[in-house]
This record gives sequence, C-alpha cells and structure tokens, in this order.
Amino acid sequence: MVMQQASFEQQLAWAKQHMTRSLRALAHLPDLNGVRLACSLHLDLKMLPLVEGLLAKGADLFIVTCNPTTVRDQVVDAMRQNGAQVEAWHDMPAEAHLSAVNQALTWQPTHLCEMGADLSYGLLREDSFPVEREGVQASLEATGSGINRLENLNLPYPVFNWDDLPVKEGLHNRHMVGLTTWQTFFARTHLTLHEKHVLVVGYGSVGQGIANVARAYGGTVMIAEKDPVRAIEASYDGWPVRTLEEAISDADVIVTATGASGVIAAEHIPLLKDNAILLNCGHSNIEIDVATLRTYPSEPLLPYIKAFQIDQKRIYLLAGGAMFNLTAGEGDSLNAFDVTLAVMISGIGHIVGQGANWSPGIHLLPREGWAKVI
Repeated sequence: MVMQQASFEQQLAWAKQHMTRSLRALAHLPDLNGVRLACSLHLDLKMLPLVEGLLAKGADLFIVTCNPTTVRDQVVDAMRQNGAQVEAWHDMPAEAHLSAVNQALTWQPTHLCEMGADLSYGLLREDSFPVEREGVQASLEATGSGINRLENLNLPYPVFNWDDLPVKEGLHNRHMVGLTTWQTFFARTHLTLHEKHVLVVGYGSVGQGIANVARAYGGTVMIAEKDPVRAIEASYDGWPVRTLEEAISDADVIVTATGASGVIAAEHIPLLKDNAILLNCGHSNIEIDVATLRTYPSEPLLPYIKAFQIDQKRIYLLAGGAMFNLTAGEGDSLNAFDVTLAVMISGIGHIVGQGANWSPGIHLLPREGWAKVI
C-alpha cells in the first residue's frame, strides 16, 4: 500500500481536533483589541491555533522565533496569511534573528510572550539599541533558561514564570521531552538504546525524564550533574552519578539537558569514545561546542546526522546540536502540548488583565491564571 503524505491543511485539522483545551482557553480570552503582543516562540504546527485565536480576539501580533532550527516555513506563511507580522525562517542566521528581535521591539509591543527571553533581554540589557521601554506592561516566560537570563536585569514590568508550574514542569519538562527525544532518536538513527551506555548531562526535570525513558528503552544510564543537590537527588533515585570528565569516555550516547552554554566544551571532545553520539535537548543551541567540532573533518550521513573525524575516532552529532526533539522531530504530542498551550493562553489572559498591575520583577504565574483550563 502506498502511504499518502497528508497536506498541511489536513495536518492542521488533525491538530485542532486533538487540541480542544487550547481552543476553549482561546474562546475564554477577553477582547484583545489594543493589545500589541510580541511573541518569541517555536514556530511549528502546534503554534498555529494559538496565533489564529489571538488574532480572532483582536490582538496585533509580531512574532519571532526563539530557535531558528525549529521553524517550519509553511507555518510562518500561514501565520502571515492570517494577519500576524512574522520575521522568521528556518535556519535563519544569528544576525537575521537579532535583527528580527530588534524589529519586534521597535514595533513597540504592549505585552510579551516568550520562550527564552530574547525580547526582554534585548530590551533591557545595558548595550541594547535605543527603543521605548516604558510601553511593555507585562511579560510571560516559558523556560528556565529565560528566567535565568532575566534574574540579574532590572525589570521595569512584571514577568510571569510558568516554567515552574507543576503542570508545565511535571508534564512537558518531566515526561514529554524525554519521551519525544528518544522517539526521534529511534526514527532518525534507526538505533535502539540496548547495549548502550547513555550519559545524561543535567538532572533537572528534563534530565530526569530523559534518564527514565532511556532506561525504559533498554539503555544503561548514568548522570553527570554539577549541582550537589541535584546530584544527590539523582543518587537517591538510583542513578550512578559521575563527573562529566569521568563519564564521557564511557558513554555511547551523550545527551545535554541543562539549558546552559558550553556544557560539552572543547576539552571534552577528545575524551569521546569512538562512535559516540552527541545530542542536545536543552533550550540553548550552544550546550555542545559545535564550533570546535566543526574544526574537524566532517561529512553528512543521514538527515540530521553528521560524522566528525577526531584523530582515529568517528563522532556523530545529531541536529547540529540544536534542540533535538523539535528540530529533528515534532516535539510534544498534540494532546500533551494541548495542556501546555492552554496554560500559556491562560497566562496571556492574565498579563493583559490583572497581571499588568503586579509589581515589576519575576513572579510565578498564579494558580488562578491557569488552573481553570486543566
């Protein structure tokens, strides 16, 4: 039987059929006329119902990507056709991405919805370009890495952190990233984890999920974690905990899940064993020192798989070190992301309402701002 490729319209209709919480949350938003919402998001199919719903409520939208590797150009086209201003394309260079962020800020938004804090950081850092800062009333931030970037800034408006909500941390971070990472790994490499030593670097909620699913799929898992509290937590959870320098030479598969930069650094690369596979599941595309890897001879082998020759060893990098599950795969399942997106939509309702009256600084999104959609 010949498999037919579903059209974009069919894929979108299927997504909407399984994202009913999000659609209900959009229906309960207030009138958004006068709201100028700048968004920094992953621009995959699952974000299109959000954009359609916000525009239908009267909001003006300026959208940039939080990660150029996860952009689906067909989704960008559809968002533009619906009336959003979108400055993004797949694999856009860093200079173009920075320009897009600057354009979004020059557009003078009243509110921000972010994954990674590119907009807030661009607006508030000391060397930022001249732009009106007083117009932003409130912001919503979805990632731990974004919150970390904002902690040392003098925020003139409230920023609502929803990464640490039980529903986000427990569902998306703790379960879905790990599940979809290994599903994508199997699909792209045609390998399982049996007889493989898997090193998970970072034992936050994402790392915990990656470790558990790797073990369920037959991998022998070890943890590298700098934070002593998380390291002892991993030990009490039954994982062997080693330093990165000790463990990396024994690992067949190395997964970074920290949200930090330069986790696998230049000095670690010579320690990798022959045929080791490197991938990243954190928000940052620079957890692995890809720049150093690129100084070695390389060749593309399969989609999203590149081989590097390091002395007598062959090392494989997946998805260029970018967020693997959404760059090389589809990310969260529709039904799981439906919960996450419904929470984000409720958070938007909060920042355009009472949230704008909160004091400047970082706040956890209050329960009344999201629990009703679960």
